[in-house]
Amino acid sequence: MKWIEPKKYLDKLKLDEFPQPEIIQLNYPVLLCHGYGSMSMLMKPSPMHDSCMRLRSFGMQAFAPNIVPYATIEIRASQWAERIEQLQEKYNYEKFNVIAHSMGGLDMRHAIDKLGISNSVASLTTVATPHHGTSLAEIVLTTPELLKEKLNELMNWFGENVFPDQKSNAVAAVEQLTRNYIEDTFNPSTPNHENIKYFSISAAVGKGTDHPLNPILRLQNQLIYQKEGVNDSFVTANSAVWGEHIGEYSLSHLEQIDIQVSRERKPLVNQMWIDIAKKLEENEL
Repeated sequence: MKWIEPKKYLDKLKLDEFPQPEIIQLNYPVLLCHGYGSMSMLMKPSPMHDSCMRLRSFGMQAFAPNIVPYATIEIRASQWAERIEQLQEKYNYEKFNVIAHSMGGLDMRHAIDKLGISNSVASLTTVATPHHGTSLAEIVLTTPELLKEKLNELMNWFGENVFPDQKSNAVAAVEQLTRNYIEDTFNPSTPNHENIKYFSISAAVGKGTDHPLNPILRLQNQLIYQKEGVNDSFVTANSAVWGEHIGEYSLSHLEQIDIQVSRERKPLVNQMWIDIAKKLEENEL
């Protein structure tokens, strides 16, 4: 029988001197902006709630409010501007480090450029935002008209029930996520602000990578891959790059905000958020 030194077992019982998460100190609080859709609102207080609580566990002041899930960039942007004003009035904050997922990044670019909130934003970090559009939006818009109309009615009904303060318009929002709209209309009219730092996170899983993907998302992942290349099942890795690129992660669009994440992949999600926080800390934001 092979002798195993007791010390090897005892080493596993040894306590860390500082077992809590490292404190990441920022000069400004964090505002998290969610993207298009509302299904996750049935499972958690807000789509970005888990991400917000993770940042709070790092010692940061962070907020993840809700806005209308299915509406145009202009309407959603106005609501994010209202959330900033509400938090400033309540806590006397000067500025925010904004971290926006998916369509939320487009909302915030519009709000910064068009709604006069540039003095209230220190940085904008976008996570899998379709800065160059997504072919998934075009695929959705090619759905037969009758089916598209019914889906629009269903999503609008659902959106207005979970967030009754604003009328939803699911199809109009999707139209603004197409590659033609973003490249030909949105980007030329929405430049970066010179006094705000812009960072971005991209992601790729499934087709064209060695990284796993929930089978439910496999079809759309493959369709996007055929038209644009590697993607996170909603947005391509290339489309998500804007400003200073922090990195590309092997996480699906939903995993990035703690939805459908297996235990084995939790550390990947955690690392992405740590990297974002560290980037803000390094830039003294």
